[in-house]
Amino acid sequence: MRCPRNARRHWARRWPALLAACLLSACSLPREGPVTPHFDGRRFFNPGQPKDSSVAGYLWLRITGAQATWPDEVAVAPEPPPPPRVDDGSARVTFVGHATVLIQVAGLNILTDPVWSARASPFGFAGPRRVQKPGVAFELLPKIDVVLISHNHYDHLDLPTLRLLDARDRPQVIVPLGNRALVREAMPASRVTEHDWNAEVALAGGAMVHVEPMVHGSGRGPFDQQATLWAAYVVQAGAIKIYHVGDAGYGDGAVYRATGQKHGGFDLAILPIGAYEPASFMADSHMGPADAVKLMADVRARRAMAHHFEAFQLGFEAYEAPRLALQAALAAAALSADRFIAPRPGQFLLLHAGSP
Repeated sequence: MRCPRNARRHWARRWPALLAACLLSACSLPREGPVTPHFDGRRFFNPGQPKDSSVAGYLWLRITGAQATWPDEVAVAPEPPPPPRVDDGSARVTFVGHATVLIQVAGLNILTDPVWSARASPFGFAGPRRVQKPGVAFELLPKIDVVLISHNHYDHLDLPTLRLLDARDRPQVIVPLGNRALVREAMPASRVTEHDWNAEVALAGGAMVHVEPMVHGSGRGPFDQQATLWAAYVVQAGAIKIYHVGDAGYGDGAVYRATGQKHGGFDLAILPIGAYEPASFMADSHMGPADAVKLMADVRARRAMAHHFEAFQLGFEAYEAPRLALQAALAAAALSADRFIAPRPGQFLLLHAGSP
């Protein structure tokens, strides 16, 4: 007897959480090292120490909560593939999908949080399933020079994709503290370095990556929560400055205002807008569109590009809710829609330093 579609959806939402609670025991052990303002000697914590949302609480919400029904699959309109390089003084920023963005600037191809897998999960048979394919097929991706990984959650650190990049491109890989060992296992041929907040990492051709704080957390199972660091990144190439926040809560905004002041504003901020419901649980680690619009102002970004929406169902909001809420937040702030776009997979922006 075939299981009704609604029942299949019910168990598809709940079994991944149960499996994760039972099976995720192969995790990073707490890191040991000197105490810092965001590390107590074994675990990391957020600026201002916002409340950490527990794994048990998240799993309980997944089991008992009422998630909106998402479509099984959303077609992605084909877009022209990105060029091999961009070295004319401009930057081309392509939204691949979820938190994966291709930044092409100063002759470099930089990829954030690369995920081409069908699930954001340690299992091929369970866990959040991708409803939108990546906007750039992996085989059409230009050679990648640099990979930036914001933190170790499965929808941002995807080992199968990293193995593909290692075999094909052997890129330079930049990760926050505590993540090198895991990434190195998947990328033995690549140069993987780990860094604390406020570090600077030199790239080819004089470009620079700045590792910056953000409000979030880490963990790939129930026993390694906050054992590794999470980070935002600033890519600086000549006069162009691009800010990428992989996945974050807003908190009181102080850490973001400090980043904006430190760097003097940005040509583009790439900001998350999804997985924010229920706010009572998610707000400490996932901002919604209204907070993302505030963050754009906090860091003095001329423009913003949304990500972390419409690919994997990680929160309880409806599929179209982040896009609609972003439109409402921009209208409430008297900002034009082109100041902060919610791109379709494969859509890109062209940037010139200092241009609106």
